[in-house]
Amino acid sequence: MPEGDTVYLTARRLDAALAGHRLRRGELRHPRWITHDLAGRTVLAVRSVGKHLFTRFDAGLSLHSHLRMDGSWHLYRPGDRWRAAAHQARAVLATEERVAVGFRLHDLELLATDDEQQLVGHLGPDLLDPAWSDTQQSEALRRLTADPAAEVGLALLDQRVMAGVGNLYKTEVCFLLGVSPWTPVSALPDPTRAVTTARTLLRRNAERPQQSTTGELGRDRQHWVYLRARQPCRRCGTRIQTGEQGDGIYARIAYYCPRCQPGPLPPP
Repeated sequence: MPEGDTVYLTARRLDAALAGHRLRRGELRHPRWITHDLAGRTVLAVRSVGKHLFTRFDAGLSLHSHLRMDGSWHLYRPGDRWRAAAHQARAVLATEERVAVGFRLHDLELLATDDEQQLVGHLGPDLLDPAWSDTQQSEALRRLTADPAAEVGLALLDQRVMAGVGNLYKTEVCFLLGVSPWTPVSALPDPTRAVTTARTLLRRNAERPQQSTTGELGRDRQHWVYLRARQPCRRCGTRIQTGEQGDGIYARIAYYCPRCQPGPLPPP
């Protein structure tokens, strides 16, 4: 599933292409919304909230989309060939100059803009909210520490705690904190640092497609431990290990350095 910075950048690009323009074409190729035609509506803005996207139109209407594991929005010029198969398109929003196509969007919802909170009101503070405040920082910390027995890695992934962290940033935040992903939240030396580190990493990459947590953009230099199983740790040289964290469809592979990240190990 895309990280919050990917969704944020998608919203920025869609907003730059569509906001302030009237749609010549507004197709929703989704069983629930296929009879709704958005042509003629003006796009007011495109905004992200955590991993959710809202395209807002005049007359108080919003289109909600969620990328899930394989969804994406592409931008084209009129007449350009699409980079994905047409049968995978679930939304087509076209102005005079740009065409936005949403591919493999399993979640689409048309709703009143005033009702957007019905879909995202359960989320924790959005780490990429431009209006981030001390109040949101405190709320994220409160939610993170509300269950002292929770594993840090799972707590970071819980969008109800704070919105935007996916498996990549979960893995890298745990490394930078120097704790195993299976460490209970109660054992964190400084829980506030978990919030600030997650926000810092997301903000660092929010304006570009490359996702670097090391500060480097070179090939195989972007991450500390993520996707580096059996490779040497950049700090100590120990082989990076992996373990499954979470249950069922929520299970994810966690990467960690057993020397730099002391704490509980994954269950056998």
